Amino acid sequence: MTIAFSQYWQLTKPRVVALIVFTAIIGMFLATPAPGLPSFLPPWRALVFGSLGIWLAAASAAAINHLLDQRIDALMARTSHRPLPTGSLSSRQVLLFAIVLGSVSMLLLIVFVNGLCALLTFASLIGYAIVYTGWLKRATPQNIVIGGAAGAAPPVLGWVAVTTHHYEYALLLFLIIFVWTPPHFWALAIFRREDYARAMIPMLPVTHGVQYTRWQILFYTVLLVLVTLLPWIAGMSGVFYLGGALVLGAVFLYYAIRLLKPPSEAFAMQVFGYSIWYLMALFAFLLVDHWLLPGLAGAAAPAGIEFQPVR
Repeated sequence: MTIAFSQYWQLTKPRVVALIVFTAIIGMFLATPAPGLPSFLPPWRALVFGSLGIWLAAASAAAINHLLDQRIDALMARTSHRPLPTGSLSSRQVLLFAIVLGSVSMLLLIVFVNGLCALLTFASLIGYAIVYTGWLKRATPQNIVIGGAAGAAPPVLGWVAVTTHHYEYALLLFLIIFVWTPPHFWALAIFRREDYARAMIPMLPVTHGVQYTRWQILFYTVLLVLVTLLPWIAGMSGVFYLGGALVLGAVFLYYAIRLLKPPSEAFAMQVFGYSIWYLMALFAFLLVDHWLLPGLAGAAAPAGIEFQPVR
């Protein structure tokens, strides 16, 4: 039973899903006006059931990803140990598991959160599990750019779980993750390019070469640094976030520039690792700026505008 649980747990891609839920929760907190303690907390139903519903939907999408990619996974060293390639679980078991998780997710979101959050979460699930995994991943080297829209949705899902007020701020959070995704994933793709070539997946380093991909990483990193200034420019955040974003962005630019002539083949994985910490720290700066330092930041609901929760 312990072995079976670990195999099912692996299907959910827990580390990836943890980052998804983290950004969704940040979206919930940022959607909640922050005049001071203790009123900073999002509505408890949105926080508890919204987080759980989004987690289950992301886990369901991850399981479908395992199902559709089982042939590819068997050919790649990074994924050959997964439950389907090793025969630990059958395709039927994985499909049933994904359906159960997805169904429970939708039930929780519809009953305890709101229909808009459920609809957008379902669209994200389909976008990642079917559109990206089933089609884009095999169709174009721009797969991760286009498919990144599904991965960028969690803060929007968290936001609409609380309110539709100032939804344009939620779209800024979406844009940050959308632009962050290519340099994050292409760094991994550079290191794993032989795996992708063996599996005949048209990732950018395979189709256009490593050096071209490195320049694309630098281009998107520059764009990312500029995009992360938008919350401050739009009045969503204050100088505390701005300082953090600039420091984090400067380090990311250092990594991207050094990747053009890396000291070793493994340096791409250092860039990949930093990109994860970068996103977590960036969203943490947003939260601290909004919550602990409301005097330095613009609240999600500016003075004179009433907070409007989603019914």
